[in-house]
Amino acid sequence: RGSLPVRRYLSKVGIIVWKDILAELRTREMLSSMLVFALLVTVVFSFAFEFTPLDVASLAPGLLWIAFAFAGVLGLNRSMAVEKESNSLQGLMLAPLDRSGIYVAKMLGNLVFLAAVEAIVVPVFWVLFNLRGFSPLLLAVLPLGTLGFVAPGTLFAAMTVHTRAREVMLPLLLLPVSVPVLVASIKATNALLGGESLAGAGGWLQLLLACDVVFVVLSLLTFEYVLEE
Repeated sequence: RGSLPVRRYLSKVGIIVWKDILAELRTREMLSSMLVFALLVTVVFSFAFEFTPLDVASLAPGLLWIAFAFAGVLGLNRSMAVEKESNSLQGLMLAPLDRSGIYVAKMLGNLVFLAAVEAIVVPVFWVLFNLRGFSPLLLAVLPLGTLGFVAPGTLFAAMTVHTRAREVMLPLLLLPVSVPVLVASIKATNALLGGESLAGAGGWLQLLLACDVVFVVLSLLTFEYVLEE
């Protein structure tokens, strides 16, 4: 009996996530823009600079996460703008669901879309930069880094959706806050590309995990007030 409210909560969250996925599959506006931008950044970087093998090992992680960050900003901006343009944001607020559930659903949807982009961009990046075999250990870095970026990004997207200059305001708010996440993600990726074990990147992974927890908790606590504003 005690788990029934939790199941209902998760069921309603799942409905919103599924709604966002179906809407995106119909239009493909968000995914196509994010994917094209990330691939364009990757291709431009690979051909614009003549990297030595040593340069690639040290610079590739930073270039990869830069592509993810700016593609993520496009997706986050669009995720809340769609709700406003279709006048469905008020409907979500009137739904019989705690406001935190709206945040969780939108965050999970953004996480799915950015993860789909990463799944395509990472193999292309590996080929263009002639990196050595993909380390399965990187699968521990990608989810943590992506969550740490998407968690505050979803909150700031809801905060800026009603402003005229939301395309400018969102990156201005999000990128400074996400600096610890991006730095930790780059450092952890660099360590794993350098052949270190998961323990060698453990400090950066712990920082990523701490940032994820802090950003998710703070966003859950403040999302309701952001929506009411």
